[in-house]
Amino acid sequence: MGVAAVLELRNIQKRFPGVHALRGVSLDLHAGEVVALLGENGAGKSTLMRTVGGIEQPDAGEIRVDGRAVTIPNVHASASLGIAFIHQELNLLDNLDVAGNVLLGREPTRAGRLRLVDEARMHAIVRPYLDELGLDAAPGAPVATLSIAQQQLVEIAKALSLDARLIVMDEPTSSLTLAETARLHAVISSLRARGAAIIYITHRLGEVQAIADRAVVLRDGANAGALGRGELTHDAMIQLMVGRSLEQGRRQSRGSPDTADAPDALTVTGLRTQRYPRQAVSFGVRQGEILGMAGLIGAGRSEVARAIFGIDPVAGGTMALAGAPFAVRTPQDAIRRGVFLIPEDRRTAGLVLESSIRENVSLPALSRYATAGLVSEVREREHVEATCRQLRVKAPSIEVRASALSGGNQQKVVLARWLALGPKVLIVDEPTRGIDVGAKAEIYALLRGLAQDGVAILMISSDMEEILHLSDRVAVMHEGALTGILPRDACTEAAILRFAVGPLPS
Repeated sequence: MGVAAVLELRNIQKRFPGVHALRGVSLDLHAGEVVALLGENGAGKSTLMRTVGGIEQPDAGEIRVDGRAVTIPNVHASASLGIAFIHQELNLLDNLDVAGNVLLGREPTRAGRLRLVDEARMHAIVRPYLDELGLDAAPGAPVATLSIAQQQLVEIAKALSLDARLIVMDEPTSSLTLAETARLHAVISSLRARGAAIIYITHRLGEVQAIADRAVVLRDGANAGALGRGELTHDAMIQLMVGRSLEQGRRQSRGSPDTADAPDALTVTGLRTQRYPRQAVSFGVRQGEILGMAGLIGAGRSEVARAIFGIDPVAGGTMALAGAPFAVRTPQDAIRRGVFLIPEDRRTAGLVLESSIRENVSLPALSRYATAGLVSEVREREHVEATCRQLRVKAPSIEVRASALSGGNQQKVVLARWLALGPKVLIVDEPTRGIDVGAKAEIYALLRGLAQDGVAILMISSDMEEILHLSDRVAVMHEGALTGILPRDACTEAAILRFAVGPLPS
């Protein structure tokens, strides 16, 4: 193309503590073009787009818009360059209506100097965008009353209202039905015809084939390759994402005892979650087994964990522990039966950050240290200190606040809490997210040791190496459905990814 690219990224570098997130990434985008940006979780896609959006500043490299070098110090500067974002994580204000969210900060006013918000005009401006997207909601409808899919369409309407020249769409269909997805693809075709440039981030490879002009693939923070329109085959995309031929990459056995003949400690039959009520999930976790649960962002893995532990009410299905019925209405029900959850976000859901290590570890087991309702602090301290020594929690005292610990030591404190209660089933959701390599190895050793002691472990992880390294079997989810369970000798990155991206449309 003879004209300058709308956007050029040249050798973009970005480091965070302990992580080289972007290693010289380059990308260009022209008017009227849809470029799919692909890669596994953690490949650097979101970090790269955050530099375009002014949220992160690159450590090195150059950003050019219309052939001119620019700096994008903040979100406002990005918007002033004609760049709009449709985020996977909804950025809506529940206390405003649809029109208020779409035109936030750009509300039309009336009454001269009084500058009163002109709601009638707002509704008139927003209505055509809602119609274009097929969103069956009034401009004055409170966002809090909308479904997740409707809220996603409000996010898309917000971007359309900016009349942007470049739109970044990050998993825009993650909450949409097939009909809503088809409508969005029609909108994308219309935007392309108007000359808008679109970066489309998705894990749904069928969508890439349907709408993209080409694909750029990132792997481990670097460019892994690009595919033209005629090269966008399922296998070609997966091969670039994984980084090796589809027949290579078989994992090594982790050397744990064979659990193939072990009975199920936990059996889940036809489980339906609140987010995916139409998908029935069935699987078993054997005694002494680490069952890895893989899938892409939004696949529904955490929802399954929350339902098993009693955080979210189940929409249907049954569960059993060692063959006996297991019904949970609250986490207390699960805890009483020896089923424990280490949540994905340890800081907000796993720990009381302003409390001490001692208080965090003993919190669910205080009755064990009590006589006639009075807690023996001596017994409590002895048990917590012994457990922390066993897990090698690095802290000068068990009275140190949890907020002062490193990520790895915080995770060990969450583990220590449940070890004190003798788990039968342990669910760990992203067990080593944000943890350094040394602490990771210690967490892995702890999980292996628990499995060897007969604990059944359901391990949810977006880290492919972690899944392959620790799992006896791997269950893979896609959009709320369990798409396959792979035995140890069939587990490869490519095999898992095939199940994770779901079937191609026929």
